[in-house]
Amino acid sequence: QVQLVESGGGLVQAGGSLRLSCAASGRTFSNYAMGWFRQAPGKEREFVAAIGYSGRSTYYADSMKGRFDISRDNAKNTVYLQMNSLKPDDTGVYYCAVSNTAYSSTNLYSPRKYGYWGQGTQVTVSS
Repeated sequence: QVQLVESGGGLVQAGGSLRLSCAASGRTFSNYAMGWFRQAPGKEREFVAAIGYSGRSTYYADSMKGRFDISRDNAKNTVYLQMNSLKPDDTGVYYCAVSNTAYSSTNLYSPRKYGYWGQGTQVTVSS
């Protein structure tokens, strides 16, 4: 049984930083790409960032480039999202997800690429 547990969310002022973590279990973590998505109230879930199974390739939504950094530690089965220069528009529930295809790093922008999701962690950025 695959499990993903996010942590690190909270309340921060605009311009501040947070580091999200996602601990994975239940499969050979290092064989699968991982992604972060977020969902704001009343809005659809949107892509934030993704990282290939080896960690060499990273992908970001345009609005996150230069502010967010995704990384992974396969030895710890954990993926991270470092978020800097946070804005009120970054408020939402952040979800991590694991790809449903081993050794594949295509279409990581699409939620359909992912087979398992965490429960989410709330990030609130105050102005």
